[in-house]
Amino acid sequence: MRFALVLLPILALAACNGGDKSAGGGNGSAAVQASAPVAGAAAPAGKQWTDMVEKTKDNGFRQGNPNAPIKLVEYGSRMCPFCAQFGTTGVGPLREKYIATGKVSYEYRDFLIHGAPDLALALLNQCVPTDAFFPTLDQIYAGQEEFEKKIMGLQQTNPQVLDQIQQMPPPQAAAGFAQALGMVDFMKQRGLPEAQAKACLADQKQIETIAKVNADGANVYGVNSTPTFFINGQKTDVNSWADLEPLLQKAGAR
Repeated sequence: MRFALVLLPILALAACNGGDKSAGGGNGSAAVQASAPVAGAAAPAGKQWTDMVEKTKDNGFRQGNPNAPIKLVEYGSRMCPFCAQFGTTGVGPLREKYIATGKVSYEYRDFLIHGAPDLALALLNQCVPTDAFFPTLDQIYAGQEEFEKKIMGLQQTNPQVLDQIQQMPPPQAAAGFAQALGMVDFMKQRGLPEAQAKACLADQKQIETIAKVNADGANVYGVNSTPTFFINGQKTDVNSWADLEPLLQKAGAR
């Protein structure tokens, strides 16, 4: 089955950290059930849970103990500044305090709030080996501001190029933004050959997979903004580490 990928305009910021968090997924924070403290688990010999990454049946990428009693899922956008804020300030303590103990697993799924640039970064991020997915995601969020500056620069100096790219079908627009915003060079600096990056940007099967994740997020799980977090399948109404950590603790990660 093919999934149509309908992308929002590049600067449609309304749904980044906005929208009704409780719609279609429960009653927000109240939906997270209080639990007694859960037990940690040792990683396999010679391993750390934070080094263990696998692709899930829902086509997300999960870090940590696959049998963790608390399962955290984030629907995120690589061009969303609030997702970047969580990625640069929240993911570190999440890994250190909760994933490393085997109590919490963390799965990232794509939700393309910011259109073709998000699609480009999703394709490039998933072009690296699975065990490099999260380190690459971390670096993309750390470099997000530079991509945004280049978008603003195009708007000011060459808006017709921006308009031309946005009029293209999503796969071609993604490839256009990847070149115009320096995303291909960004990945080359991190060891991904240019030819491989371009092949991944044109990978129709992977584009359809990402489109399905995006569609399921909206139509099955009621996602309408980023970041959106689920704890053990329950949609929360929080979007920052300061508000998410107490819910993980309520669920037993303490």
